[in-house]
Amino acid sequence: MTLDQLRESVLGQDAPSIVASVLSDGTRPACITCSFQAEDMIVVDLARRLSPGIPVLFLDTGYHFPETCAYRDRMTQEWGLNLVSLQAEQTVAQQEAEFGKLYESDPTRCCALRKVAPLQKALAGFEIWLTGLRREQSPTRAALKEAEIQLLLSGKPVLKVNPLAAWTAKEVWAYLRANAIPVLSLYDQGYTSIGCQPCTSLPADPENPRSGRWGGRKLECGIHTTGHGA
Repeated sequence: MTLDQLRESVLGQDAPSIVASVLSDGTRPACITCSFQAEDMIVVDLARRLSPGIPVLFLDTGYHFPETCAYRDRMTQEWGLNLVSLQAEQTVAQQEAEFGKLYESDPTRCCALRKVAPLQKALAGFEIWLTGLRREQSPTRAALKEAEIQLLLSGKPVLKVNPLAAWTAKEVWAYLRANAIPVLSLYDQGYTSIGCQPCTSLPADPENPRSGRWGGRKLECGIHTTGHGA
């Protein structure tokens, strides 16, 4: 089965079936990108039941909330995750010495250096990429499909799988409760989308969960918009 045939086969399926379909034969190298937000934890939970050693890619930008790092470490230990920490070529100190605080002057470039570039490099080793993206999260994700062929900057195609594409926030929190999955404590403070600490604030628009990101200047870091569909 080609990647495109696999993509077609999972469209419209429910989340557990989608994850099972793309991981079933184990012949295609697969990974999950995980920021340890609520949606990502559901996808990790579904995948680890079928493939306990699946690589869980975490973009360690050096700017995360301490709460995020503590929760990451806790869940990695409790679930026995195969956590793969992806880092930029420069440390935070090196980048700030050369460019200053890019998250203030040019957040798109900061994201490109600390998120997009490390992920593009890591994804070169995989054919299946699982995410926790949902249509409801942002206007930029409204047309999201359960699976899409995404070309890396190198030109390599990867099947990007979004098992929760059609899920509502209510369904997300119901799953977490039903499966007794603890969540990142920052949600209790009112955050609805959690990234790097300097670029994350409480949502400005209650109808747009990502409106607290980057001071409202943008809605995406670039890891889901760099490259294009095949």
